[in-house]
This record gives sequence, C-alpha cells and structure tokens, in this order.
Amino acid sequence: MRDKEKIVMVAGTFDIVHESHISMLRNARDLGDKLVVMLSTDDFNIEKGKKAYQDYNTRKFVLEAIRYVDLVVPEQTWEDKALYIDMLGVDIFAMGDDWRGRFDNLKLKFPDLKVMYFPRGVTSTTKIKEEIARDYQEENKEQE
Repeated sequence: MRDKEKIVMVAGTFDIVHESHISMLRNARDLGDKLVVMLSTDDFNIEKGKKAYQDYNTRKFVLEAIRYVDLVVPEQTWEDKALYIDMLGVDIFAMGDDWRGRFDNLKLKFPDLKVMYFPRGVTSTTKIKEEIARDYQEENKEQE
C-alpha cells in the first residue's frame, strides 16, 4: 500500500477547451491519483504574448467541470510551476510535446520529479480560431 497519493500537474491556457485538451487531461490523470491544472491567468498570457478568447474565470469554470481535474490553480508567473510542485508535492509534471525540453530544468530543483511530454493532438485552439475567422470572412464576402 502506498503512503502518498501520486500527484500529476499540467499547465496551460486551456482556451476554448476541445478534444485534444480532454485527451491530455485524461492521459495525465491516468498517471496518478490527483490531477492539478495550473491555469495561466489573463495577465500571465499577456506577458507571454498570448490573448485568450475566454477569460480566466470562464476557463477555470470549464476545467473544474471536467471529471479528470481535481484542482485548478492560477499560474501567474513562470516561477509558479516550481512553487506548486514544492507546495503540493507533485510527482509528475506533464505538458504537450510542443514544450518538449522546456521544463526539464525542474528536475534540477526536484530530482524525484518526473517530467513528461504528451504528443500534440489533432485539434488545437489556434486551428479552431483560424477556422472561425476564415468562415467569418467568407460569410462577409458573400454578403457584399
């Protein structure tokens, strides 16, 4: 019998949640007993040069409704990853493979931490936004 629950943490913006997000969350949850999602705040997204379509509270509300997610915490700075890993006793930190290698340095501070990268899904929020913009432009051309 294990003494401690295995805690998995993922981080991201999770704007316009879609099937690739759900798949990643399910796969991450399957790695442990609890899944913590670090959700980028609106201000942190601006600092990263990103703008989410949905605000932080909406994205948090959606994530909290997903059965694989046990806890949603705000990510306000790059340093928050280490803060939450330490504070929550995270065992596994997982991200999409578009971030491959970017967080391996966490293992220097937390030698027992396992850092994993999941394959990117077929759907992405960027693709969804581009398709909506394209459809909108085509619709407006037809009306001219």
